[in-house]
Amino acid sequence: MTGPGLQGPDVEIVVPVYNEEAGLEAAIRRLHRYLTERFPLTWQLTIADNASRDRTWDIACRLAGILPGVQAIHLDQKGRGRALRAAWATSTAAVVAYMDVDLATDLNALLPLVAPLVSGHSDVAAGTRLAPGARVARGPKRELISRTYNLLLKATLHNGFSDAQCGFKAVRADVARALLPLVEDDGWFFDTELLVLAEHNGLRIHEVPVDWTDDPDSRVDVATTARDDLKGIWRMWRRFAAGEGVLERMPGEAAVAAPPTAPDPPGLSNPDAPRPSTLAGQLIRFAEIGAVSTAVFAVLFLLLAGPLGPIAADVVALGACSAANLAANRRITFGQRRIRRGLADRQRTFAKALAVAASPLALNVAALVGLGRAGVNGMTADLVALTAVNAAVALGRFGLLRRWVFPRARAA
Repeated sequence: MTGPGLQGPDVEIVVPVYNEEAGLEAAIRRLHRYLTERFPLTWQLTIADNASRDRTWDIACRLAGILPGVQAIHLDQKGRGRALRAAWATSTAAVVAYMDVDLATDLNALLPLVAPLVSGHSDVAAGTRLAPGARVARGPKRELISRTYNLLLKATLHNGFSDAQCGFKAVRADVARALLPLVEDDGWFFDTELLVLAEHNGLRIHEVPVDWTDDPDSRVDVATTARDDLKGIWRMWRRFAAGEGVLERMPGEAAVAAPPTAPDPPGLSNPDAPRPSTLAGQLIRFAEIGAVSTAVFAVLFLLLAGPLGPIAADVVALGACSAANLAANRRITFGQRRIRRGLADRQRTFAKALAVAASPLALNVAALVGLGRAGVNGMTADLVALTAVNAAVALGRFGLLRRWVFPRARAA
């Protein structure tokens, strides 16, 4: 049976749109034809217009009037996440999903995406362009940006899924209603926040490798999106460090237990106590994390220096990498998995951590200004100078982290 079911469809597919008058009708007709002819579950197709300024809303209304199973909603404020929140929160379907209007993902992946949710096997499903089996056609710049973003996400928030940004996701409706109040972002970071919160709460995430073709007419502002994503990562890192972002209850359950953590090593009764370690071991782990941070910093700086300028690019890249570096060192180098002391103690720890993270910034800016005054121009020279400065202050940062920020993490 196709079309919307009498008791609510199995799946509601939402297509968020903003100023898409040129390609909207062709995309919706193609998706509608696929759902009608080849999709075996009952469905509802929703066009979610978020404050378009062209004829998008008129076209959406016309399509909803002539295509069975299609409806349209309009929001007065812009934001993909805002559109998805509005559509998903009021859905009567068992599973809510979304895909981008460019239909960059092969539609044959839709059933593998939603089937584990309809069956109850999984809670959230996401398409991935970065897992084995995916076939992707896109330019090297977009590929580099995507991989760098997901690497940074993994370094800071330790997620297990591979691709946070693929515009092809589905959630069980009861899970969506539980998670949506915890999701703060209403823009492009909505996807990432939803997945990270789901994983943080121990929900089952099913990934589907997809065939994906880049849209050459993409209107995503890379610099603005990168800035907002970095701010979102930092915000979520702070929430998790403060013990926030945990579901109290799930539909049909008395409560959701905290995500399981690895058992403490023998002899450690305090879960916040650092694992036994030698000074040499801490230095090795600090150096390994530093090498990854340096590589990520280089990529971010090269990507952002053009649109933002070298100083602003340095501030953004250094801020993101410092946050990731700090989180990794706290957990891996110094063995403090979480900070569960009083609020005042946590605030002091975070203030110290921010001071250490910002310590190379003045030297970096001074190096860039000095190069400019000396007439040495070019991103390569800037990157070499910044890398040298960051390496020079690394041992000082290690000492501050070990003796001042995490004083209980002294080597045995």
